[in-house]
Amino acid sequence: MNLENPIPSEAQPIPPLGEPPHPRVSKHPGFTSRFVPGEREISVYVPPGYDEEPGRRYPLLILQDGQNLFDPATSFIPGKTWRVAESADEAIAAGEVEPLVIAGVANAGERRIAEYTPTRDMKLGGGEAGKYALLLTRELLPFLHARYRLRSGPADTGLGGSSLGGLVSLWIGLRHADVFGRLAVLSPSVWWNHRYILGYVREVAPELLRRPRIWLDVGDQEGRRTLADADMLHALLRKLGWRDGVDLEYETIAGGTHDEASWAERVRPLLRFLFAADRYLSHREPDNRPGQTAYT
Repeated sequence: MNLENPIPSEAQPIPPLGEPPHPRVSKHPGFTSRFVPGEREISVYVPPGYDEEPGRRYPLLILQDGQNLFDPATSFIPGKTWRVAESADEAIAAGEVEPLVIAGVANAGERRIAEYTPTRDMKLGGGEAGKYALLLTRELLPFLHARYRLRSGPADTGLGGSSLGGLVSLWIGLRHADVFGRLAVLSPSVWWNHRYILGYVREVAPELLRRPRIWLDVGDQEGRRTLADADMLHALLRKLGWRDGVDLEYETIAGGTHDEASWAERVRPLLRFLFAADRYLSHREPDNRPGQTAYT
């Protein structure tokens, strides 16, 4: 579900309920938190070869709105998903992306706005992203590390989402840059509460010991305000030290719209930028500590 009205498109056939959406996607229903109410489902994709290499550990990407990522039967627009598992499989098979684990966290339905917004808006409410961040950092990460073979540290832990999910991923990623070193920020709701996020970025970025690597995008058919807001965010990140093509990738998607079908087209390129197969080899990534030029 997205706060903005997505553009519907022709639905694909929906598999029977209970049928796994992908052979390597497992579902963990009934996940609860002591910080926010309700239950939610966690869906986890593991890469090809996961079971055949029991000694190997993998990077992790956590994505918001888990209902929309893998399973056509649960997506906001029935039959339309982000095709995350399929895109990851294709990118890994092509040698573009390092094998990784991807976890989707289902949103909380009517409480989605509350959990995905960092401040309270006078008209729309919200403002519980801090509590949701505790769910991710103190509960979900230990849950996943106990059940899957994952690497630790920000260089191998990413967070992402679209719309309000993009907003909350950027906010939490900067707030917990010691945990999340790779951020996928798709069509972010920069507009929330008078563009609060721009002031927050301006405030916290100079204090970061290490800047996260950021994928930022917007579709050119998402509306003038959304496009202008993304442009402002991109310009601000550059002003604060992020470098295009190095630790920041900004894409304006030709024909891109604000819906699952369009975001699905962006999954493979964002994975290439955030988890490139050669990131520890020939194309070493820069040390993103402010003022540093050394490579690690």
